[in-house]
This record gives sequence, C-alpha cells and structure tokens, in this order.
Amino acid sequence: MIIVQKYGGSSVADTDRIKRVAERIAAAKQEGHDVVVVVSAMGKTTDQLTRQALDIAPIPSARELDMLLTAGERISMALLAMAISEQGLSVRSFTGSQAGIITDAEHGKARIIDITPGRITDAIGDGHIVIVAGFQGVSRDSKDVTTLGRGGSDTTAVALAAALEADLCEIFTDVDGVYTADPRIVPDARRLTQVTHEEMLELAASGAKVLQVRSVEYARNHGVRIHVRSSFTYQEGTWVEEDHVMEQAIISGVAHERGEGKLVVRRVPDKPGVAANIFTSLADANINIDMIVQNVSDDGTTDISFTLPIDDGPRAVQLLEGLRDAVGMEEVILDEQVGKLSLVGAGMKTHPGVAARMFSALSDAGVNIEMISTSTIRASVVVREPDLETAVRAVHEEFRLAEVAP
Repeated sequence: MIIVQKYGGSSVADTDRIKRVAERIAAAKQEGHDVVVVVSAMGKTTDQLTRQALDIAPIPSARELDMLLTAGERISMALLAMAISEQGLSVRSFTGSQAGIITDAEHGKARIIDITPGRITDAIGDGHIVIVAGFQGVSRDSKDVTTLGRGGSDTTAVALAAALEADLCEIFTDVDGVYTADPRIVPDARRLTQVTHEEMLELAASGAKVLQVRSVEYARNHGVRIHVRSSFTYQEGTWVEEDHVMEQAIISGVAHERGEGKLVVRRVPDKPGVAANIFTSLADANINIDMIVQNVSDDGTTDISFTLPIDDGPRAVQLLEGLRDAVGMEEVILDEQVGKLSLVGAGMKTHPGVAARMFSALSDAGVNIEMISTSTIRASVVVREPDLETAVRAVHEEFRLAEVAP
C-alpha cells in the first residue's frame, strides 16, 4: 500500500519538529506502508527569501526568483531525510525535477503537465522511504526550474498520489481538518468529518486556506482520496473523497476571502466584442477573474464589474488603461475594500430557498450585498470588507452549522 504524506511549513518549522515528523514517517513505514513524503519549506522561509529578493530587485527575474524559492524545499527535504536515516531507515530525497514533475514554462505559477516517477518507483522498489521537495518542477520546454504557486506542495502531493496510484494522500498541517467556518471568526465552528471533492473545491476557491484549489481539482479529476489532518496530533481529520453518503447535508460550510478586489470598468460601449476584448487581455496577462456583473445598458453604454486577486489589481488597472481608446471606456476603478463570503453545500442542488435565507440573514445583520454569484453547490456575495466577519457569523448561525446534522 502506497501512501503519500505532505507536511506543511509549520510542521517542519525547526529541527525539533522535523525530528517529530521523521518519527511519524518511520511509524508509517514500520506499519508496512510504502511512504512517499512531500515537504514544504521550513516555517516562513519562502516569505523571507521573497523579501530578500525584493530588497535587491523590486521586480526580480521570474526565472531567478524560482531558482531562489525552490531552495527552501530542498533544505527541508535534505534535513528530513537525515532525520529519517537517524531512525535507522533507508531514505532517498529528490527535487521536483528529479522526481519527474514536468510543468509548463510559467514561472511563479506553473502547471503540472506530466509526471514521470521512474526514480521514485525504483526507490520504493528498493525499500526506501522517498522524500520529494514540494512546490516545484521543471519546464518541459526550457528545462528551467519552476514553482507551482502558493500552496503548491499540496498539488505536488496529490499529483504524485495520482501518478503512483497511491491508496491515500495525507495532508498534514497545523489545523486538524476542514471547518464549517474559520474558527478564529466563529468560535463554535465545527470540524467536518467528510466533504466531497466538489464541496472542497468550492470552499478552497472561496477562501478556505486548508488546501490549494489546484490540488483539489487534481484530486477530483484523478479520484485521489485526501485526508486533511494535524501533524501535531494523531486524531482523525477531514476526508475529502467521492460522495459515499446517500443524503448530503444542505450546507457544509462558510468560506470567506479578503484577498480579492473589485474592479469596475465604467461606461463601456454596449456592443459585441467589447467584453471579449477586455477579458481576453486579462487572460493573456494570466490574471484570473472570479465574479462578473454587467449592468443594464444606459444610453448605449454599460458598467462591467468583476473581482480578481488583489495583488493583480494594479496590473489589471494598468493593462485596461492601455485599452481605453480601443475599447472606448470612461474610467477604471479598483476597490480594495471588499470581501467575499461563500456558502457551500452539495445539498443546495435539491433544497430551494438557501440563497433567500442567506440574503435574509445578511440583511438582518445590516450587511449590504454588492455582487452575487452562484453555482449548483455555492452561493457567493461580495460585501464591504469591514462587514465580512459579521456576515460570516450571521450566515453560520442562520444555517446552524455548529450543530451536527441529524
């Protein structure tokens, strides 16, 4: 039985924690499992390296920044391999490229396009525990080192689990599972025992930080079972897997996101091709767009509003300002004082009135809604950032998510 384990930065933040992780890995090996481990950089190493790079170059070379940042995971993997060896077990460590993680050439947020895990399977066959540096790969075209973006070690672990046909992918972190809301905002938030891939994908995309969105998407597409659990305890966490429950709870949780801004393109001509021009330009710049609203046409013009990662806001404004004459827009306004709240649950598909209850709860709490977006299992709203925590508590209470569903 092959299991893939991923340990986040907080789990390997110092040498004492690395030794404890080594003991946990050794125990899994001694239970008879073939173990492949993916590690993040120690503690805040990635943040520290990024700050050093920005101190030297305000806009560092993307290629060289990837070369720098991947050093953090290589340090973790080597130290962990040494700690496991001290447990009397045989171990081999590999960088992302050595592990066969092939990506596109997009530095900073590369996507995995293939995995050739020959060296890993050979090492497993020889009885070794395998340690892989997370968050990184190698470009198929340029052969340069690439990084997978924030939380990329999650994606490394899930992708390896899929390629190795592992029985399980365990994500060890500093929390003990997925909660119905952020416990720092809602003290009585409840840990979920199970969520579906679809629910976890919506929660992650809506601001839940437990798993990277792309890792959940990869798990869904390849049928990988994930167990999110704490590296500091041995208790069960949250299982992310295909639905095995006949009747889903209506709502699984409330997620929120502070890292988005709202961009308004005012008074653009209301004619075919204008929206395509705007959003094609943003896509070509690799800027992800979330919620989109277009107002009713007035005098032949309309306003288009959309949300995007706040870090991409200034770049998006600059890009759209360059299209002013070509598109015929009046102005571009970036609002950074917004937050997004999302209600997620597979049961929403068969229970009418969920959105109405959500909107009523927000109204009763005095929270104004600026934008609305829905899917079959999610309802999201944009509100003012100062109202976000009030909104999360109000919706969580409305759906009684602190209580275990009968």
